[in-house]
Amino acid sequence: MEELEKFFDLNFNDKELLKTALTHSSYANENNCESNERLEFIGDAVLDLLMGKYLYLKYPKNHEGDLTKKRAKNVCESALVEYAMKCNLSDFLLLGKGEEKSGGRDRVSLQADAFEALIGAVYLDKGYEETYKIFDRVVVPSVEDETHDNFVDFKSYLQELVQSDKRGLEYRLHSESGPSHEKTFNIRVYMDEILMGEGSGKSKKEAEQSAAEVALKKLAIRSMKF
Repeated sequence: MEELEKFFDLNFNDKELLKTALTHSSYANENNCESNERLEFIGDAVLDLLMGKYLYLKYPKNHEGDLTKKRAKNVCESALVEYAMKCNLSDFLLLGKGEEKSGGRDRVSLQADAFEALIGAVYLDKGYEETYKIFDRVVVPSVEDETHDNFVDFKSYLQELVQSDKRGLEYRLHSESGPSHEKTFNIRVYMDEILMGEGSGKSKKEAEQSAAEVALKKLAIRSMKF
């Protein structure tokens, strides 16, 4: 833990908060403690805010839709994993015995979740300014290098298409399967209460992107028939 604090040049007031950020649900279940899932929830929102502010200032002439796409590709799972790897975050994860044996330390979804949880923990413990320093050090260089340009944001494309027709769009969690430390989420996307696509993933974000991709393909097929 101290090594991670030194990397970020931070001294946590609440050391338990940092520990929780690195605690996977498999470890939490075995040791009767809190996992990083709640902090992941906070970190996700904070990252969206930080990225939104950064892009707003960096691209003053870009419209809202373009900024949304840029934000999505820079907070997607593959991007989060890259940020986590920069911090060697997997070395500090607290995993249950089974998760450790099954190679969980190298699982991308765990690393992505832990990075979001870490951002959440820093925000709660140190505030906005210190969190932005980490964002500027770890995230911004990748954004400026346009490392994630290959990411396709199917959700944004679908949203634009639906908005142009003034129709409603809603993503609903259909089911969850698997143990708590390795869940698979199934998401359905509805357009005006009509099921348009269904997708699965190791995170809700991944499942939503998959569902949006299916919906876009369905809409493309329909348009070809007319």
